[in-house]
Amino acid sequence: MYQAPRGTLDILPSDYKWWRLFENTVNDTTNLFGYKRIETPVFEDTRLFVRSIGEVTDIVEKEMYTFNDRGGDSITLRPEGTAPVCRAYLEHGMHNQPKPIRLFYMGPFFRYDRPQAGRYRQLHQFGIESLGDADSSIDAEVIELAWHFLLSIGLKDLSLSINSIGDSECRTSYIKALKTYYEDNTNEICEDCKNRLSRNPLRLLDCKQSKCLGLIKSAPDSVSHLCDDCESHWIDLLRNLDRVGIKFEIDNRLVRGLDYYNRTVFEITPPTDGRQSTLVGGGRYDGLIDQLGGQPTPGMGFGMGIERVISLLKQQKAKIEVDTNIKLLAAHLGDSAKLKAINIASELRQQGYPTVLAPTGRSLKSQLRYGSSIDSTHALIIGDNEIKKGTLILRDLANSHQSEIREDEILETLFRVRSGDL
Repeated sequence: MYQAPRGTLDILPSDYKWWRLFENTVNDTTNLFGYKRIETPVFEDTRLFVRSIGEVTDIVEKEMYTFNDRGGDSITLRPEGTAPVCRAYLEHGMHNQPKPIRLFYMGPFFRYDRPQAGRYRQLHQFGIESLGDADSSIDAEVIELAWHFLLSIGLKDLSLSINSIGDSECRTSYIKALKTYYEDNTNEICEDCKNRLSRNPLRLLDCKQSKCLGLIKSAPDSVSHLCDDCESHWIDLLRNLDRVGIKFEIDNRLVRGLDYYNRTVFEITPPTDGRQSTLVGGGRYDGLIDQLGGQPTPGMGFGMGIERVISLLKQQKAKIEVDTNIKLLAAHLGDSAKLKAINIASELRQQGYPTVLAPTGRSLKSQLRYGSSIDSTHALIIGDNEIKKGTLILRDLANSHQSEIREDEILETLFRVRSGDL
């Protein structure tokens, strides 16, 4: 039998209640904070990601789905959302609008990664990008939005970790100290880290290999090497988070895996071990827009793994509000009853009542069982006897209570049921 490609998963109808909960919470939260939705293509010019993410990152070197199209152009399925949003920001003149520009997105992303719990080759993300304001209040706002969302959707026992990795000026002295530390311990690091030491030293702190974890704990911290401006930004951020009542931990080893980050970086994690379970990761990227050919423009954002959030919701047994709307099954016995049921079902849909025609040629018991399987709340039962009398049977599928009503009383009766008067 055919199976879904390795590292992907099917979203079945029974799971969509969780995805609807996620999307509804996104819409409510982004509306509260004033963010507007943007959608970008699922594939982009490969050069966009090489230039923004960095040639010596794991994503570009190992994880991108890249191919030549029929025109010979190199195309990449998007591995992350920030660079495409910044490209759209420049391409469509949003840089001429009053700033900051507050945007959010949701959709599929693609990484050729080793499939494991919480990691997929096709994943879905919700992301936030705030463009045009360098103030630390924006950093706090983005973090608060992520925190508010996760609490609103029903998660608990979360932890926020933050750090500052400085800017291009003060980071030079930090990287020098980091390289000196690791060069004295090259025999104790993995092969990947030996390559990172010369090509991308900051990524040494992001290594997940057990061999390197001990060294990471004792490595120099970036906060001790901040310049005056970055230190002021960092202190203001901590104060702003205190003002909005969000508890945090300073993690001096926290970095992001993409080259465009500077200053603030943060993660939100559940009460489980390991960063494979990270729900949200983000930070500031003040140099990205000018890397893509625009004027220097500060930016701040995050990416949130939708599959990971939904998985944790299930683990924590989060509650989903029961849909109390009436959903009808039009059950029928006989050819004439079927025609009548088709007519009634169509009229009820036009009045806004979800109505499904029961399968043909089945017993009433089988039709009602089908209604329960598709989450119908009530059944309208029509047979030859009901047609003669101009009536039908309204049956509550939850408690099997039923009553006979006139055909011209259907809408009035359903209104009373929906209002709780019947």
